[in-house]
Amino acid sequence: MNALLKSRESILVGAILALLVLIATRFAGFVAPANLAAVFNDTSPLIILALGQMVVILTRCIDLSVAANLALTGMVCAMLNVAYPELPIFVILLLALALGAIMGAVNGLLVWKLDIPPIVVTLGTMTIYRGIIFLISDGKWVNAHEMSPAFTAFPRASLLGLPVLSWVAIAVIVVMSVVMARTTLGRSFYAVGGNPHAAVYTGINVGKSQFLAFVISGTLAGLAGYLWVARYAVAYVDIAGGFELDVVAACVIGGISIAGGIGTVGGAVLGALFLGVIKNALPVVDISPFWQLAISGAAIIIAVVFNARADRTKGRVILKSAEHAQ
Repeated sequence: MNALLKSRESILVGAILALLVLIATRFAGFVAPANLAAVFNDTSPLIILALGQMVVILTRCIDLSVAANLALTGMVCAMLNVAYPELPIFVILLLALALGAIMGAVNGLLVWKLDIPPIVVTLGTMTIYRGIIFLISDGKWVNAHEMSPAFTAFPRASLLGLPVLSWVAIAVIVVMSVVMARTTLGRSFYAVGGNPHAAVYTGINVGKSQFLAFVISGTLAGLAGYLWVARYAVAYVDIAGGFELDVVAACVIGGISIAGGIGTVGGAVLGALFLGVIKNALPVVDISPFWQLAISGAAIIIAVVFNARADRTKGRVILKSAEHAQ
């Protein structure tokens, strides 16, 4: 299984490199280090959200409310900044994390305690969160001139040549890598998704594990909410509309099995980067951005077919082993 995952990541690395080479033939400046750093920075919110979504999908669930969570948290942070412009940024960051976690916990509790299908829960909360944005903002925008300089400067500030937004994404990658590979919690996510019935017999609470996965996803969505709004210096009802589809696409392309239990942090990051390169490259090579949807959709279908074939191959191997044992 590890070899399969490594091969998937190798394929993605190869695909990204091939894409960069192809783009470089049309516009050499795209592969300049400074521009590649800018592409990574543009993709950072997607990376953060994809890592949260990865945990949820590993437990055989899905979170379609991440973009609405991002939007609501971003709007609350922006309105708070307008009302209290002297409020320290670290306080706003803590609020964003807490608010995102609460929304994730709502999803998790509904799935855990009421046993409602995750797709139904998160479709419902997605609509509710968007509605709350309209209610608290009265449908109005919060624009750049209303935000304090410190509020908008934080994600854009440069540290060792990279914006803080990029460093936050890198920090999330490192933390999630440790959690998934080195902690009991991370192993429980894989166990729940791989075989929930066996997980129960080993003492793992399946519902609680899924609840914690939603909390992690919500927390990262809340973090991305402040970073998104501060970076683009605008907050409105439809911010990041449809972005949840990109998040799911990044995970599927990165080899996170929608059947649960299979996937890596590296795969989710590479899936996000693949989409990020496509999004940034299409305008450069004079291709309509609308093609991004078609390309993303095609990539998802190919990834799902690849996963399905891998699962069938694994099944045949198990059957052969059983035959030899007899």
